[in-house]
Amino acid sequence: MRIGAIEAGGTKFVCGIVNEKGELLDRISFPTETPEITMNKVISYFTDKNIERLGVGSFGPIDPNKNSETYGYITSTPKLLWKNYNIIGHLKKYFDIPIFFDTDVNGAALGEAIWGAAKGLDSCVYITVGTGIGGGVLVEGKLVHGMLHPELGHILVTPHEIDKYKGKCPYHKNCLEGMAAGPAIEDRWNTKAYNLPENHPAWELEAYYLAQGLMNFILTVSPKKIILGGGVMKQKQLFPLIRKNLQNLLGNYINTKEILENIDEYIVYPELGDNAGILGCAALALQD
Repeated sequence: MRIGAIEAGGTKFVCGIVNEKGELLDRISFPTETPEITMNKVISYFTDKNIERLGVGSFGPIDPNKNSETYGYITSTPKLLWKNYNIIGHLKKYFDIPIFFDTDVNGAALGEAIWGAAKGLDSCVYITVGTGIGGGVLVEGKLVHGMLHPELGHILVTPHEIDKYKGKCPYHKNCLEGMAAGPAIEDRWNTKAYNLPENHPAWELEAYYLAQGLMNFILTVSPKKIILGGGVMKQKQLFPLIRKNLQNLLGNYINTKEILENIDEYIVYPELGDNAGILGCAALALQD
C-alpha cells in the first residue's frame, strides 16, 4: 500500500510516501508559507504518486470532529493566514481517496505506538518541544478526542522562583509553551536554544517546566510511556534533568517502577527520530 502523509507544521510542511510497514519511501519538506503557496506545493508533490490513502497531521487547534460543520479546518491558530482554513476540504478537491485528519502530535503518538518507542503498548503520551509545545495522547489503543483534542502545551505552570520571564504565549503567558518552547528560550536568553552550552542555566529552567508538564500528564492520563521529541529535545542533556525534576515534584506519591526504578526507559526520545511526525501521519491513514 502506498500511503500519503502530510505533516503540516507551523514552521514547515513535510510530505512523504510510506508503506504499511512504516517504511518511508520518499520525503520532501518546504517552509510553511501562505495556504495558497504551501498547498500548491503539496498538491504538486502528490499528483503523480498513486497514493491509496492520505493521512494529515496538522498544527492546531483543528476540528477533528467528522460531525462538525468545520471538520477538517485549522481553526483558532495564532498563524493568522491559516486561521479557519479548510485544509481537508481543499485536499478532497484533488484526491478522491480516504483522507484521515488529526493533530500532528496525535499522529506522532500513534506512529510511536505502532512502530516506535511505545510499540506493544496501548498507552503513551508524545510531546513535541520546538517552535511550540504540543502533545498527543493514546489511551487503551485509541487517540484521545473529546470536545476538541488535547492541547497539552497550554497547561499553566508555576514560574521558577529565579525566573522573571513572564511568558511568550499570546493567549496564556505562563503556560508550558509560553515558558518552555523554543521562542521562549530565545526571548529569555536573547539567542537560539542551540547556541546555549550544555551547562547553561537555561536547561535547568527548561527541565523544571517540562517536568511540571509531565507530572500533570502522569497524574491525569497515567501513560505507560512518555516520548519527548521536537527540536529542543535534541539537547540530550535535558533528559536526566527532566527525570530528576519529575521525581522531586512527584515526591514519591506515584510508587511505580517506571518512576522510581526505570525512569530512563519511561521518559525517552522518539525511536522514530525526526520521522516520528511524518510516519505518524501515515499511521493515521491505517486506522479503520
